[in-house]
Amino acid sequence: MLLKNLFVDFPLSQPEHIPDAEITGIAIDSRAVKPGYLFVAMKGGFADGHNYIQKALENGASAVVGELGRVVDPTYPYVGLENPRQALTWLAAAFYNWPARKLTVIGVTGTDGKTTTSNLLHKILVAAGIKAGMISTVNAVIGDEVLDTGFHVTTPDAHDVQAYLAKMVDAGLTHVVLETTSHGWAQHRVDASEFDIGVVTNITHEHMDEHGSYENYRAAKARLFTSLEWTHAKPLGNPRLAVINRDDAKSFDFLNKFVKVNKINYGLGEDADVRAVDIEYAPSGIHFNAVSESLRVGISSKLVGAYNVSNCLAAFTAAVHGLGIEPEVAAQGIASLDGIPGRMERIDMGQNFTAIVDFAHTPNALKVTLEAGRTMTKKRVISIFGSAGLRDKEKRRMMAETSAELADLTILTAEDPRTESLDGILEEMAAGARSKGGREGETFWRIPDRGEAIKFALQLAQEGDIVLSCGKGHEQSMCFGKTEYLWDDRTAMRAALAQFIGVEGPKIPYLPSQDKREEDWLKG
Repeated sequence: MLLKNLFVDFPLSQPEHIPDAEITGIAIDSRAVKPGYLFVAMKGGFADGHNYIQKALENGASAVVGELGRVVDPTYPYVGLENPRQALTWLAAAFYNWPARKLTVIGVTGTDGKTTTSNLLHKILVAAGIKAGMISTVNAVIGDEVLDTGFHVTTPDAHDVQAYLAKMVDAGLTHVVLETTSHGWAQHRVDASEFDIGVVTNITHEHMDEHGSYENYRAAKARLFTSLEWTHAKPLGNPRLAVINRDDAKSFDFLNKFVKVNKINYGLGEDADVRAVDIEYAPSGIHFNAVSESLRVGISSKLVGAYNVSNCLAAFTAAVHGLGIEPEVAAQGIASLDGIPGRMERIDMGQNFTAIVDFAHTPNALKVTLEAGRTMTKKRVISIFGSAGLRDKEKRRMMAETSAELADLTILTAEDPRTESLDGILEEMAAGARSKGGREGETFWRIPDRGEAIKFALQLAQEGDIVLSCGKGHEQSMCFGKTEYLWDDRTAMRAALAQFIGVEGPKIPYLPSQDKREEDWLKG
């Protein structure tokens, strides 16, 4: 494809000069450039892509897009744009022939519950006989093909999103569920995704380091609903519906006024358009009736906890009221979801207590996870969690306060400390626990090594207790210094349980020692 053709339907400022170049692919990492690729140079938090233009050209890049006004070698085939990061999503969409315009796209955003709600929606679509794909922060599902989307959880980069959508079109799919993060919206990764339905789970405290304030964070999430106003005719029409959470007081009033397209809300209260009544909780799952003016249907799910009632209701509302799927079929789809990796995932090695790995890594997520744990046992709730380095510092205190109030025993440990001092992070967390009556050595402990923390929690556990390891979930690595070490909480939990009960099991993954961490920081 000629580079100039990527700018035919380009909604931003047109460049003054476009080199006469043939484009065979797009990359934002010079190491990923292949002959004929367009290299998009962007300035990031740790590196500036403009410094790698020469390397991209050596690897065969036929043209470069970068910032307008940058001083570059005049012989470079360079296109200067005001915002290369924002431009990337539109250039990628054009390169892949605007795949979202051939799909019904359901966007899901929120602080907590995005992945669960996305998976529920995907299951509903499949139950309805719809050829549907899914792009989540965990993986991309294209028919029978499942592709990993990365070590940590955020929306894939813009050119990857468009590539996944194009694969879905080529595979004959008609619908896609696309999980979107605030980072994804702030960095324009999904701007060209042509959303038809937008769903929000909640907007609570998270990513203050990235956005600066709750209002900015909320505004990033709200871009999903702004995007519903952009219209292009699609093969199956344009549903254009916003699905918002009536129970989420901090976001509902704002979104209810903000949304300009058709909207519907869901919740547990009497004033919700679609509400859950007759809710029953059990260690094996939840049951409730979904009720609106026009319907009443029973819903059962293998998921646990009050927050999953809300997630199920969000998916149900979008499917039934947005896509016209029969309520009974939607209920079948919800019931078919056995679970999600790293989300309230039970680890059973024959022990006489319950061990669970969950992704809860925000104050609200930890709160509802501990509350869910409380409904699953009449004995003690033991929590293990950390708080990431170089990220929102306020939530360190908040999460420790939450656990001190809601768990019986708390173990504070590592969670991606990056180049920050892990001991310093744990001290901030310990101060939060103490502020809510926590007593170090009696009701809470600091154990920097996450593997040792899990082992310690299991040693504390008694028959009937529940042990919740939170914050890492399905993730496959943990960052110390600038290095990602292979790490899986589920493997660590199985290994520790195997040691605890004296059976064969995996080894606890390696994590660097304190000396190694200090060495990394000094190099940092």
